[in-house]
Amino acid sequence: MSITRLGTERRRMSKIVIHNETIYLCGQVAKDASADIQQQTQTMLDKVDFLLAQAGSDREHILSATIYIKDMQDFANMNEVWDAWVIEGHSPARVCVEASLARPELLVEISVVAAVKT
Repeated sequence: MSITRLGTERRRMSKIVIHNETIYLCGQVAKDASADIQQQTQTMLDKVDFLLAQAGSDREHILSATIYIKDMQDFANMNEVWDAWVIEGHSPARVCVEASLARPELLVEISVVAAVKT
């Protein structure tokens, strides 16, 4: 059993954990928390792309995604960005729940599980 942890600068978490060809990303949020829901969603997904590349994967290999959204009134606007980002035919299992996030200005957060590209 092999476990690799990347991005362990913070004691409480790793940015990436790889176990048996499965990649787990810690929750990702927007770079600019003052932006609107669409901009926050896009920069959050850009971070997912970056981390997946670091781990040897990409968005075609995402198995599941859990999206936390501050206000379900933003659901349609978030989905507009998500739908443009997801590659047709490679949609992961997904759940989206309304939740309080770590900082009040954050509107959306995502946690991703993906397979390593082979």
